[in-house]
Amino acid sequence: MRTIAIIQARMGATRLPGKVLLHIAGQPMLVRVVERVRHATLLDGFMVATTTEVQDEPVAELCRARGYPCFRGSQQDVLDRYYQAARQIDAQVVVRITADCPVIDPQLIDEMVQIVQSSLVNRQPSLDFAANRLPPPWSRTYPIGLDVEVCTFIALERAWREADQPYQREHVMPYLYEGASPDTHLPFLVTRHSTITTGSTPRGFHIALLNHDPDYGALRWTVDTPEDLELIRQVYGRFGGRDDFGWQEILTLFDGEPELARLNAGIQAKRMKDAEKSEGETHVQN
Repeated sequence: MRTIAIIQARMGATRLPGKVLLHIAGQPMLVRVVERVRHATLLDGFMVATTTEVQDEPVAELCRARGYPCFRGSQQDVLDRYYQAARQIDAQVVVRITADCPVIDPQLIDEMVQIVQSSLVNRQPSLDFAANRLPPPWSRTYPIGLDVEVCTFIALERAWREADQPYQREHVMPYLYEGASPDTHLPFLVTRHSTITTGSTPRGFHIALLNHDPDYGALRWTVDTPEDLELIRQVYGRFGGRDDFGWQEILTLFDGEPELARLNAGIQAKRMKDAEKSEGETHVQN
């Protein structure tokens, strides 16, 4: 099961233009994301997926300079961009990451990948899609900015063929989980704080949601605004510019410095069907 992370990145965010190349403790945000993703042990590789637009040449140039695999595709049809990138790199399992998540956690990526890979081996039933946040009646219990979505290439290809709504093409994965209702909790814990809720959709996809207890879904660690960027710069500064800290360490930091969470407490997430054209599609309110 060749498992590849595809990191979508482009320059066209309207709330914080060019954010994926803004510096965090001396490195562009995209570099911070890529290097953290590379620490995940269950990945066979990664690819940055940007657009063919002239404005995204700096993203492609950074990838060339750093030796990062890069695919360039459609600006608005991000689902097609993902599908074509996955085909090019021969992915069997696809992990979706966005480039505005500079504290994405490699251990959490591994947990999400393991959920899907284990189901494919054990056939209980096999999962088409798994995530750590989903719209109601599901939930988000991990901080915004730790978002990981995993799907099989077979499921991605079906979505690519069948999805016909603009928001389904822009946000990549909705076709796989829309209309799903939770059914059972799998009888095991991923960690002592995590459980899995499974469900199925009217389209016949089997999906899973990773839940955390306690619920940290109100915390915001993505970068969409100057306030978000300041928070993340402060976090990296507290860790001396390193990128090997985990999300639980950030929680400990916030416990000791609760004022950090107030830096971006007033920022509202975007809604899916009227989201601005940016690469932060994972972080919408559904």
